[in-house]
Parts: sequence; structure tokens; C-alpha cells
Amino acid sequence: MPNNQEFTVSVAPMMDWTDRHCRWFHRRLSKHALLYTEMVVADAVIHGDKDFLIAYNPEEHPVALQIGGSDPVKLAKASKVGEQFGYDEININIGCPSDRVQSGRFGACLMAEPDLVAECYSAMSEAVNIPVTVKCRLGIDDQDLDKSLPEFIEKVSAAGCRHYIIHARKAWLKGLSPKENRDVPPLDYSLVHQMKALYPELNIALNGGVKTLEEGKKNALGLDGVMLGRAAYHTPWILKDIDELFYGGTTFKETREDIVKELIEYAKRKQDIDRSTKALIRHIMGIYAGQPGARLWRRTLSEGMSSGEKPSEIIRIAAEAMSQLKLVA
Repeated sequence: MPNNQEFTVSVAPMMDWTDRHCRWFHRRLSKHALLYTEMVVADAVIHGDKDFLIAYNPEEHPVALQIGGSDPVKLAKASKVGEQFGYDEININIGCPSDRVQSGRFGACLMAEPDLVAECYSAMSEAVNIPVTVKCRLGIDDQDLDKSLPEFIEKVSAAGCRHYIIHARKAWLKGLSPKENRDVPPLDYSLVHQMKALYPELNIALNGGVKTLEEGKKNALGLDGVMLGRAAYHTPWILKDIDELFYGGTTFKETREDIVKELIEYAKRKQDIDRSTKALIRHIMGIYAGQPGARLWRRTLSEGMSSGEKPSEIIRIAAEAMSQLKLVA
């Protein structure tokens, strides 16, 4: 695998998780990883509280806005809003399997409508001057993937799309919950590699089930990128090695304690002007995953969330508990 920026490592868009506070935290661990917002529905981007829904910290770049929808006109308008906000990329969600998303006729169910996806992509890409990408599944339900996935890629590529992030699982829209759809359908990395072999001119990244950077590097060999999902959220410390392992950067020198101090200062800056800052507490639960005191850290943060204390104070108390634990040890 070439050790350069042609290969992209990214952190997946995850509902209720990858908000601006989570992304700020993740950016402190990697300068180069591409970060994605949670999926935001096109109507919300157009008509909702834009500053609350899609505002971000300048430090988050490179950062991409993921949009959900199936109306080409609305998707184009929402993409333009995203571009005006300064996002580096717009991504359309063709992978979410939730009932709510299906009822809105977007997400994974659009794997069965490649012509519509192509129309949406064309409208979005014509509306902006930044990259528009597609995040999709291998397919849905009883589709014959050897036929349906190439057909999907061919039709969407004919509309101009050159960049796909493929979650290497089917989505079973009938019979499985969204949670089950993240685990139950078997992974098929080989099919993603087959798509790259069929369409070598396209930029194809792998997503799904990647637990470590080393595993991601191995399974994405020959592809153009790898996207980390739950592993990045639950064990975020792994992100600190992205720059060195994939981008030729220097070894990450800061300790967890250094980052925690920065998190306290970040919370102090944000908590009185942004009501969503308390979510930061959830996002940093895993910073000590696998380390002595990890349970104490999580428990102290959890207790703090119901205490009424400000986020900065909750983190400070948890940091103090970890310091006391080290003194005792």
C-alpha cells in the first residue's frame, strides 16, 4: 500500500455519535483522517437550524457532510448549503437500513434504485464545486450481488461519481433491525475488491467490521481507502497511529492525560454557548479502553452526566479520579 495521501483513512458517519464534539476529539488524535458528520436529512439542512445541525469547529478539516434523501432538487440545495458552510466533501447516504430512513425513501433501500441515485448524484455534483461521494452497502435483501452491485456502480458512475465507500455487508431491510444489520449479515471484503478490479479507474474505499488499523490496512490492500466505524468510537486511542501508519507522519507523542486536559479546556470554551457540549462526555468514554482504570473512568463520567455539573467539571473530576488511582497503584 502506498504511504501517501492517495489512500484515505476516514471515520464513518455514525448517528448520535459523530457530532462536532466527537469530531473535535478525533481530530486531536489524527491530523489527516477524513471525518464525517452524522447523516443529516436534506430537508433539515435546507429548513432547519443550520448553525445547530451542521456547524463545526474549524479544526475539524478535512470534514465531510453526509446527507440523506432521494429528491434530487432537495439534495442539490442541501449540498450547496454544505459547500457554503465550508465542508470539504458532500456524501450521500445509500447505506442506512433504519425503518425511519426507509419510510423516507432513502438510505439502503436506494440500492434497489440505481437510476434514482444517479439522478440525485448528478444534481448534487452539478450544484457544488467540491467532491460528492457515495456511501453504500453491497446490496439489500434478496439481490444477486454479483449482478446488482456492478449495475449500481455502473449507473451511478455514468452520472459522474468516482468515489464510493462500500460497507461490505448486505442490508436486510426485512427481518433485521438496524443494530442487527451492523453485525448479522456476513462481511464480504472480496466483493469490494472485485468492484475495484472491475472498475480500476474508480476510487473505492472499504468499510465494515474493521477493528484495528493494521486489520484495515491489510483488508484494504489494493483499494483506495478504509473507513473505521465503531472501533474509532469505542477505542478512539487507535486513531493516534493513523498519521504515522498511513501518511508518513511522526509518532504521536501526547499521552491520554494530555488529551484529557485539552478536552477540559475545550468543554470550558463550548459549554456556555453550545447546549450540545454535554454529549462530549459520551464520546470520550473509551479513551482509556483496555487500560488500568478504564472502568473507573467510564463510571465517573457516567455518574457526572446525571449530576448536573458542567461538562468540563465532569471531565476534571474523572481525570482526578484517574490520578488518584495511579497514586494508589
